[in-house]
Amino acid sequence: MHSTKRYREIAVALARHGFAWLWTEYGIGSVLGGFEHHHHAHTADSAHTQAERLRLTLEELGTTFIKAGQVLSTRPDLISADYVAELTKLQDHAPAVAFDEIAVVIQSEFGGRPDEMFATFDVEPRAAGSIAQVHGAALADGTLVVVKVRLPGIEQLVEEDLAILGQVARFLAHTTELGKRLDIEALADEFAFTLRNELDFTREGHNAERIAAEFADDDGLHVPRIFWERTTHRVLTMEDIHGIKIDDLAALDAAGMDRRALAQRCAHIALVQVLDYGFFHADPHPGNFFVEPGGVVALIDYGMVGRLEDRLRQSLVRLGLAVSRHDSERLIDELLVLGATQGPVDRKSLQRDLDRLLEKYDGVPIGRISAAAVFREVAETVLRHGLKLPSDLILLIRVVAMDEGLGASLDPDFNLMEFGQPYFKRFWRKRYSPRAMAGRVREGTADLLDISAEVPHRLIRLMGQVERGELAVRAHLDVQEPLTKNLEHAANRIAISVLAAGLIVALSVMALVYGPAGSAGFGAFLIKAALGLGFICGAWLLVSLWKSMRR
Repeated sequence: MHSTKRYREIAVALARHGFAWLWTEYGIGSVLGGFEHHHHAHTADSAHTQAERLRLTLEELGTTFIKAGQVLSTRPDLISADYVAELTKLQDHAPAVAFDEIAVVIQSEFGGRPDEMFATFDVEPRAAGSIAQVHGAALADGTLVVVKVRLPGIEQLVEEDLAILGQVARFLAHTTELGKRLDIEALADEFAFTLRNELDFTREGHNAERIAAEFADDDGLHVPRIFWERTTHRVLTMEDIHGIKIDDLAALDAAGMDRRALAQRCAHIALVQVLDYGFFHADPHPGNFFVEPGGVVALIDYGMVGRLEDRLRQSLVRLGLAVSRHDSERLIDELLVLGATQGPVDRKSLQRDLDRLLEKYDGVPIGRISAAAVFREVAETVLRHGLKLPSDLILLIRVVAMDEGLGASLDPDFNLMEFGQPYFKRFWRKRYSPRAMAGRVREGTADLLDISAEVPHRLIRLMGQVERGELAVRAHLDVQEPLTKNLEHAANRIAISVLAAGLIVALSVMALVYGPAGSAGFGAFLIKAALGLGFICGAWLLVSLWKSMRR
């Protein structure tokens, strides 16, 4: 059961910052325990915009709401630009927790006080956030580390807030058109999953190690080492990073760093993560980047990551090609494949809006096009037409925007779209190389064999259902006899076409397995038999079509 005190805190904070209208417009007051009287208690601060007041409200409500605002700031498809700009300012800072409370967490996780588990442990924290506090320390062998400790009691508060947000989301999804259109219940579930993962520091450690493995042969990226003997779900111990903050331009210049090379290095890291591995650091703000001697980039904080499966990466590249070629037809095809429709889609209207969008970039050199702006505008357009893009793709748009901003701060002439062209081409060539195509054929063949092995058993079950009277199929076609015959002929031709196509695919697979036609042995016999049967099917189909045309 949710805490009445927490309900009251949320209701009062909303009312204090001028969001009492939520009670009447969406009926949220009934969900928050019926605290309707609070909407009369306060008047909104007219010195702040509504977007600013929302940010202040979320900061006042703490961890869960700060994280929710940060996630919303990555969704320009859901909120307007002024809200995006304001929620981006949300800072995950909090007053430092007393060292004694941190020591209790260390004791409960490792069975000893900080001074027993570490050679040294700084009493004063380096950073304090709404989820964790970071302290400098040293291991027994003298290795310098940083220790990230989850705040006491934070998990219980987060779970309580997530339960309340889930209840509000279900209410809005069932009572408002906006909630249904945005699938707000699914958004709340996704946010809860992401935040719970962020509370588990072992996941962050595994994320860091996965990206470190991807760049094992690349000396340009330094991922801090994780010390698992001092890491649990509530405590993360990692290598201490020393370097220049990447947004400290004066220090970079004083150290003689090539800022253009750094911009390219950061873009290279992002593009390799996204296109080559489909697993990427999803919070690349400047505070997470450090520059070490030799121009090596050190990247920290792997609590938030994104994943792009192979199919999504292919679609992403095709989307980029469609935009660069101003091909709205192809762009729509890819968006319809990617997007889950919330209802019927007016393709002509969608194409008209996309044509207008692409006209903005007609004749503009690629070096002057912002990748983040293009993808953000496309996302906003498709949302208006009832399409919902995958959440990881939306997250990628935020990452692209942050990477573009980082590159531009280092080198005003840097353009991510132009720099990324060779990476897109390399991905495309790798995807459609003969070896990759042969691999997909082998995988498809294995799937077909698995399915074919199941067919007899399924047919036996189906026949048993028919014999027992458990399955009845009735069809009534009220058409004239000539139309019926034409349909029969058409169906026969389709069946033969499918059979012929299947034989061609099977022949290709057998050729890969047994060798080229003409090889000795049973493989050659199978290939010749398939060729003969395919020829017969093709000949019958041609004769049938010729007779149909003569009628």
